[in-house]
Amino acid sequence: MTVKLAITGKSGSGKTTIAKAFWQIIREMFPEKSILLFDNDLTGELGHSFGLDIRNTIYGIRSGKHEYKTGIPEDMTKQEFIEWAMEDILVSIDENTDIIVSWFVGSKDCRCPITKQINDAVCKLINRYDIVIFDCEFDLKYLNQLIDIEVDSTIIVGKPSEESAHLAKRIEEFSAKYAAGSQLGVVINKVDNDNLASVYELLKKYDLEILGVIPFDNNLKSNSIFKDSQTVQNAIKEFYFRLNLPQFKQ
Repeated sequence: MTVKLAITGKSGSGKTTIAKAFWQIIREMFPEKSILLFDNDLTGELGHSFGLDIRNTIYGIRSGKHEYKTGIPEDMTKQEFIEWAMEDILVSIDENTDIIVSWFVGSKDCRCPITKQINDAVCKLINRYDIVIFDCEFDLKYLNQLIDIEVDSTIIVGKPSEESAHLAKRIEEFSAKYAAGSQLGVVINKVDNDNLASVYELLKKYDLEILGVIPFDNNLKSNSIFKDSQTVQNAIKEFYFRLNLPQFKQ
């Protein structure tokens, strides 16, 4: 059964750094598990963090603008073609990890057959992996426009400020109907440890479920492209046990 983790939040909150850190932790804990990194953010930063400039996207399949790596097989149905095209745009990170980029997504209001065909093809692809990590746009709505799927755990990434807490509450409200019955909570990123008490008071004020806190990492200033942070990984390991994700058994 595929376990699905979604990382949401405002651009610049540290979503991609956190998504990559989760991948690094899960790969370390469960080296045998297959992982799909799903870049649903319009900036495409998740691919960039691996030094990749991924131009072939799910949007390219939908729009007919994708340039295929191989010749298109003959005598396929439209559904078979879309499923084949999904395979063509997958990029391998390592032996057990692939990445795919959605870029623009179509509206659910569109009743054209390709909307359902892409939904079905993406579902089929996702179900091949043990774990899928979604680097999302602002909230879960954008992901839901692409695919109807239940997410096991959704993390809203925020910063330690009144404005960010207010925004996290809005994201929670926008995402709630798409995360019905699953875990939905907030991780506060870039926190000064001296101000932890005030951060918790702020989140309590907005009635936000706190999943964890991640301290500010100065080293990210010099490693901003590849989004690698041992500080972020260590902080996630401290609250990982709270999440609806595979747990390491001693």
